[in-house]
Amino acid sequence: QVQLVESGGGLVQAGDSLRLSCAASGRTFSTNPMAWFRQAPGKEREFVTAISWNSVSTYYADSVKGRFTISRDNAKNTVYLQMNSLKPEDTAVYYCAASTRATMARSLYEYNYWGQGTQVTVSS
Repeated sequence: QVQLVESGGGLVQAGDSLRLSCAASGRTFSTNPMAWFRQAPGKEREFVTAISWNSVSTYYADSVKGRFTISRDNAKNTVYLQMNSLKPEDTAVYYCAASTRATMARSLYEYNYWGQGTQVTVSS
């Protein structure tokens, strides 16, 4: 059982940076692959990035590769998303997700636990 709560969203200008946090509760957090997804109005929820339980492996969507960085601190039960060089097309609600699978996944349906989301708005 994992409970997730995102924070850190806000309104920024293009080119600015934001860091999102995902606070997790649950004794199994340290063994869960974690991911960030995002959903813009009228669009499907899309994969952004994922990280393995021990931070050895990460994956990034092409749209954010080189700009976003996912990290985790298992001692603090927290996952982060550092977002640099933000673009208006990054505007979305960002969701933290946890998977019970042993390996990372990019599919929405492979994640069992979800946070409530945090809004990121990037103006031009």
